[in-house]
Amino acid sequence: MVRVPLRPQERQRGEGFGALLREVRGDRSMVDVAAAAGVSAETLRKIETGRAPTPAFFTVVALAHALDLSLDDLATACAEDADGGGQAMSA
Repeated sequence: MVRVPLRPQERQRGEGFGALLREVRGDRSMVDVAAAAGVSAETLRKIETGRAPTPAFFTVVALAHALDLSLDDLATACAEDADGGGQAMSA
């Protein structure tokens, strides 16, 4: 099965999601957050750097839980980027 390439907007949304995770993570180490979420540090690193712009739903839920971030707040932040609220989406 061939995977359809992501559109630039989807990549930008993934980069925004990664930036949000980095911001919310603050001073907590990547290893600590990844362990709390039950994912590998490499998975978290890929998400935060935008190299994995479309993580699985349950990965997103686990990370949100580990960071005490509500899914509503997360969805709102990602929707704002998708609607052009962020600079990355203005192009």
